[in-house]
Amino acid sequence: MSLDLSIIIVNWNVRDLLRDCLRSIEDERGALSVEVIVVDSASADDSVAMVRGEFPWVKLIPCDENVGFPRGNNLGLAEALGTYLLLLNPDTVIVGDAMSKMVAFLQVHPDVGALGPQLLNPDGSVQSSRRRFPTAATGFLESTWLEGLAPGVLRRYYALDLPDDATADVDWLTGACIMVPRTVYEEIGGLDEGYYMYSEELDWCRRIKASGRRVVYYPAAQVTHHVGKSSEQAVTARHINFQRAKLRYFRKYHGRLLVGALRVFLLANYAWQLALEGAKGLLGSKPALRRQRVRAYYDVLRSGLRPAGY
Repeated sequence: MSLDLSIIIVNWNVRDLLRDCLRSIEDERGALSVEVIVVDSASADDSVAMVRGEFPWVKLIPCDENVGFPRGNNLGLAEALGTYLLLLNPDTVIVGDAMSKMVAFLQVHPDVGALGPQLLNPDGSVQSSRRRFPTAATGFLESTWLEGLAPGVLRRYYALDLPDDATADVDWLTGACIMVPRTVYEEIGGLDEGYYMYSEELDWCRRIKASGRRVVYYPAAQVTHHVGKSSEQAVTARHINFQRAKLRYFRKYHGRLLVGALRVFLLANYAWQLALEGAKGLLGSKPALRRQRVRAYYDVLRSGLRPAGY
């Protein structure tokens, strides 16, 4: 059976947002022949029952464990039949004919290997969703206490010099919504399962660009995105997974020497934050919050922050 589009959604405990996402796909598919594959990572909020009861046309792959974002998407990609493949977060809502616009764009631009829409916050403001490849400086600055010291580095990384309303070639796209032609997936493969969460779309786009194809930000198509609704359920794990993924990326593409220095720096960064939060707590500043942060930073330090998959 030939289908225009396969949509793969990896879900973990965001049942109500997933429902809204699936309804928007149902409402906005237009003339496209579409299949939707939901991979559920052992949700405890009746997500599986909801999909089975309310969306019987969805292909459901229930997992016995939280398989993570790359592996979950790969499970869906392996079952997909569409000419085009869309990785879509469950905390998104399709706006208008975004899917049709993206498919049409790829049909007339065969040199494009990955396409991302304009992501919108729930209030309608534009969400940052396109990036340049990180440099060593980015690794030491992003999400650390040094972040405010060199704003130009992060401005370039976040591609803030690019207008929000103009189609643009970029290095990579955030993973809430990425469409690729099947031929690209068949050539370069799926996501690197050495990552558990974060940076897997960076790695995928890097491999797509290395194959000679373009990665494009396409604001004519819009998707609303509720940021981080899965990861905010496990804040400490979010810190650990984010930094371990960053270290995996730099280990894979920049070598062991740089990643060794970056790992030591990140551990020192969390040790400093732990000491700072502990001191604030001793001075009586928001003691419950300080205890929560001290526990989180302690757990990050205890993890050792070794590069994911190494």
